[in-house]
Amino acid sequence: MTNPRYKRILLKLSGEVLMGPDGVAIDPAVTGRVAEEIADVKAQGYELCVVVGGGNIFRGLAAAAKGFERATADYMGMLATVMNALAVQNALEQIGVDTRVQSAIPMQSVCEPFIRRRAVRHLEKNRVVIFAAGVGSPFFTTDSGAALRAAEMNCDALFKGTSVDGIYDADPKKVAGATRYDTISYDTVLSKNLKVMDASAVALCRDSNIPIVVFNIREHGNFAAVLQGEGVSTVVRNEQELIDARV
Repeated sequence: MTNPRYKRILLKLSGEVLMGPDGVAIDPAVTGRVAEEIADVKAQGYELCVVVGGGNIFRGLAAAAKGFERATADYMGMLATVMNALAVQNALEQIGVDTRVQSAIPMQSVCEPFIRRRAVRHLEKNRVVIFAAGVGSPFFTTDSGAALRAAEMNCDALFKGTSVDGIYDADPKKVAGATRYDTISYDTVLSKNLKVMDASAVALCRDSNIPIVVFNIREHGNFAAVLQGEGVSTVVRNEQELIDARV
């Protein structure tokens, strides 16, 4: 491996990453390309687990704002993440990558229930583990679920694949000249309310000392490139580590 700092990685994907240009919620071609990105990194010897959001199908917060009862809306969003997880599993297994899906909401007919020790064993057996249904409770986002699973799996880093190439001081899609950070501390992300992940997820990664790497998953080969130190990304770390790196 080219980056021994990271051996076991959790990849957090937004549900929108699976959408096609014509607005199809789960586009087979796009999902297949994302699977190839994961397979390329897996082939380099990394242990990989994945969390996929459900925003391409159903957003609990958006539904709650329109009158849905919040807990019900969140459970519907969790079910959407299971659909996405199965789609990613299918795409990975079509290219020969062995996977397991584990859901925080038990549904044995389609996937395994989340059992931490079993998930660790799957990783040790060279399988990609896809975690679905968030934390299994309403009022928590899939970002929080990703941070929690990264901590439970003893991951060396949480990689968040988005449609932008890092964290900016303003929305680069709306503000011309927005500045991208190469590195930034957890506390700065929280104090400036930068919308990379929700606050509870960032705080959990900070407390567990899990770096957050934000990169553009839509750019072909970028996941592997970032791991090799060649791609563009933003790394969120503890303030002291950033200070030590400058010395």
